[in-house]
Amino acid sequence: MLKTLCKSVREYKWPAFLTPIFVALEVVMEVFIPLLMAKLIDDGVYLGEMNAALKIGVELVIAAILSLMFGCLSGVFASKASAGFAKNLRKDLYYKVQDFSFSNIDKFSTASLVTRLTTDVTNVQQAFQMITRITVRAPLMLVISVIMAININAKLSLILLTVLPVISIALIFIFRYVHPIMESIFKKYDNLNAVVEENVQGIRVVKSFVTEEKEKNKFKTVSADIYKSFCNVEKIMALTSPIMQSAIYTCILLISWFGAKTIVNTGMTALTTGELMTFITYAIQILSSLMMISMIVVMLTMAKASADRIYEVLIEEPSISNKKNAVKEVKNGDIEFDDVSFSYVNDKDKECLSNINLKIKSGETIGIIGGTGSGKSTLVNLIPRLYDATEGVVKVGDVDVKDYDIKTLRDAVSNVLQKNVLFSGTIKENIKWGDANASDEDVIRVCKLAQADEFIQTFPDKYDTHIEQGGTNVSGGQKQRLCIARALLKKPKVLILDDSTSAVDTKTDSLIRKAFKEEIPNTTKIIIAQRISSVQDADKIIVIDDGKIDGFGTHEELLATNAIYKEVYESQVKGSDTNA
Repeated sequence: MLKTLCKSVREYKWPAFLTPIFVALEVVMEVFIPLLMAKLIDDGVYLGEMNAALKIGVELVIAAILSLMFGCLSGVFASKASAGFAKNLRKDLYYKVQDFSFSNIDKFSTASLVTRLTTDVTNVQQAFQMITRITVRAPLMLVISVIMAININAKLSLILLTVLPVISIALIFIFRYVHPIMESIFKKYDNLNAVVEENVQGIRVVKSFVTEEKEKNKFKTVSADIYKSFCNVEKIMALTSPIMQSAIYTCILLISWFGAKTIVNTGMTALTTGELMTFITYAIQILSSLMMISMIVVMLTMAKASADRIYEVLIEEPSISNKKNAVKEVKNGDIEFDDVSFSYVNDKDKECLSNINLKIKSGETIGIIGGTGSGKSTLVNLIPRLYDATEGVVKVGDVDVKDYDIKTLRDAVSNVLQKNVLFSGTIKENIKWGDANASDEDVIRVCKLAQADEFIQTFPDKYDTHIEQGGTNVSGGQKQRLCIARALLKKPKVLILDDSTSAVDTKTDSLIRKAFKEEIPNTTKIIIAQRISSVQDADKIIVIDDGKIDGFGTHEELLATNAIYKEVYESQVKGSDTNA
């Protein structure tokens, strides 16, 4: 895991390398200063030698300035390295997600990915900075201070050993109990983000059903759960902190007592006043280092939970990828399903599509009818290879879709998804997602085909009208028509409309289909619809039921031979007669 995460350091290796070097130099200066203090007391103040005192004083100022300088440099380099590491890590995560197939994305919720890109990366960033500074500083300070303390008085140093078992027990306690809690907290953060995302996206529905209080209670419940978990962590920290502080202060008192006694009994031959003060300083540094190490354990425990979640995304291999020597051209819009079956969980007992055999000629218009959950969207998602068939072969232009370069295939197969969205930017910018190099004339042409130009012309800024994120400032029907125009701009060999005219009126729906027939006759058009009127003029209509093709033929043929189609048709005709 560390090897994978460290790849994100990249151009910030030098700052990351220089940070511990300057930290080490800072520690050396901090350890050297108490020695000068002891010399100042014993050789200057105690003996009354002002020249010696001044000389040592100058050395103290120089050491303090160097310590400050090294500390500042270590801070600057640590900040640069950790911020750069976090930047690269977010970039690597984001780019990795872009390569995911739909099946990969299904493994991670949107809220979870947002948490990993924000909170988790921040935790790892802080841990990285701590590793390059405190994780170097604390052990180095501990080791050098112990050596210096032993050098001053070995017997007095034995007192320091009394606190080590207490500190060790506290660290083990922290790691054992805090890590599982932190792992659960980040999953709860996913739930919190999911609640917020759902509420913000569905705010119009919330307000129309006056369920603000219900949504507040959902947020309150999830937020309270996170609060409770953090309180459990803080309780553990609150319990260990006084224990460690008590051990430290007890150690200082014992050193002061036995040190003073040694000075009095030996007449400063075994230990001088300056050495005792220096020894106490080293003892404080040793105990402070142990406290720092305990903080490091807590921080790294939090970071490990976040690092594990980031690592899961980074090592996730896209289930769909290009083959070597992939085909870079789609010749035509012929489509063939050869004994195709599909399961989202790769389980034959849970197949969404079973034994699909189908041939569609280039330029044909194919309608698809079926109940909710029957497999209509799943069927068409296999054509641009948004998912791979579990069994069988899907062909476009007489070539297995798995043999195509993915970009080539998806440029040739425009899929207006059931839940298509618009992005923040102008109408023109949104349409040009289909072709960034398209001219303004091409944009207007496809908008006219999609029956979108008429309402765009009513906006004050026309094609430069700003679209809010998700297309919240246009109606459902307008959003669908803009999405259709965006797909048409790719000049596809195959155009798939997955219930993409459900929000437009029947007249506009009819005009869109007429424009398709007249303007793009060589493009294979697949239209999933709930209304029979949207597909009855198609060359062929597919009736899907429970993941299987129940009927395939023209409108007249299916009325005569297919019970499901006839039932849907009659219910809609009677419904329209009743409404009339």
